[in-house]
Amino acid sequence: MPRRPSSNLTLSLFAEREVLSVSELTDEIKASLEAEYFDLHVQGEISNYKRAPSGHAYFTLRDANAQVRATFFRQWNRLLRFEPENGLEVRVRGRLSVYEARGDYQLMVETMEPVGVGTLQLAFEQQVRRLAAEGLFDAERKRPLPALPRRIAVVTSPTGAVIRDILHVLGRRNPGIDVLLAPVRVQGSGAAAEIAAAIKLLNDLVKKRGETIDVIIVGRGGGSAEDLWAFNEEQVARAIFASEIPVISAVGHETDYTVADLVADLRAPTPSAAAEVVAVERSELRARVDDLLSNLGRAVDQYLLEQRSRLRDLTESRGFAETVGTVLKLSQRVRDLEARATLALQANLHRARLRLKSDESRLQGCDLKAPMKVAQARLDALNARLARVAQAGIERQRHRFMLNLGKLEMLSPLAVLSRGYAIVRNDAGRLVAQAATLKADDRLDVRFVDGEVECRVTQPLTPNQN
Repeated sequence: MPRRPSSNLTLSLFAEREVLSVSELTDEIKASLEAEYFDLHVQGEISNYKRAPSGHAYFTLRDANAQVRATFFRQWNRLLRFEPENGLEVRVRGRLSVYEARGDYQLMVETMEPVGVGTLQLAFEQQVRRLAAEGLFDAERKRPLPALPRRIAVVTSPTGAVIRDILHVLGRRNPGIDVLLAPVRVQGSGAAAEIAAAIKLLNDLVKKRGETIDVIIVGRGGGSAEDLWAFNEEQVARAIFASEIPVISAVGHETDYTVADLVADLRAPTPSAAAEVVAVERSELRARVDDLLSNLGRAVDQYLLEQRSRLRDLTESRGFAETVGTVLKLSQRVRDLEARATLALQANLHRARLRLKSDESRLQGCDLKAPMKVAQARLDALNARLARVAQAGIERQRHRFMLNLGKLEMLSPLAVLSRGYAIVRNDAGRLVAQAATLKADDRLDVRFVDGEVECRVTQPLTPNQN
């Protein structure tokens, strides 16, 4: 049977080698990986994707045979145009590192792009799906454009060809339309925010200041997908959706489509086409008016012809002749009644005037002075009688008052005090009727007729004293 090595031998074997702690070993592995794999390009499918509240993203990059953990810090992923999602095939660039707390190696991602479809195309498709689910593209919410706008606003670059093309078309077709320019940047960083703010400002001018703006044209000329991207931003889409003024989107060329085109009330293939939509040409408008007048004239002639024919048919019928006779009889009866009513009113008015004159004559013959003197004398007598009765009542009440006052004075304790008596109360305020109830050092209040004094019992009444 083999012999087991002694503990001394074991200790001597470890003493000949350098012993690393777990932290030291992990640090060496991390340094080796970061030095060797610092610029990697890796392709795989995203799974277990999760974005933390801090903005950092964590996911697994895998293929059919292997997988690796990956971390996409906020300072890098905020530059993405699209949103990573599970199942998406991507190509990433980054470096390897080690997460010391678990001893796991992971890929620190710095850039990411989808495989098989462009980054901007993927971002566009994701944006369209998300906003369509919220109903921003629904056809039933889109509003019709006014037939004859008086004033339009254009949200575009003040130096681009768009505003010149629009002004040229309007000047040729209908120079009577006013144009309000809202100057913005149409590409690059901050362009989307300026476009959204301009749309909101135009709506505020209408709501708060009473300005007249019938249509808003939002547009720019052609360019690459990157150049047109500002019109795919969510804030521009929501500003168009919230606008109470109808919006026409005229971005790029006829083959270019943006999110602004989908949410706007109308998409024009070019800015010039947008101007043609809102501006009816004067000759076309004049021709339409002439057509309407001609149609109206023909309709009036036809109506009059039909009414004449109906009137002729009515006059030739027997029933019409009988109806006319009845109407004439009734008209004569109405005129007779009106004449009788007029005569009756005149007779009543004459009788009323006669009664009025008779009453005036009777009043003029009456002397009212004598009855007034009799009434005045009677009133004076009543006043004198009332004064006598009131004075007698006052005297009776004064006499009763004096009797009651005398009785009160006889019952008042103050009258007793004036005859040399006093009222004694203890410190609790109670009356002291007997000296036997007092003890030494009791404090008393003695009330005389002219005031009170405080006393102290120095010698109480002894039991054998009377």
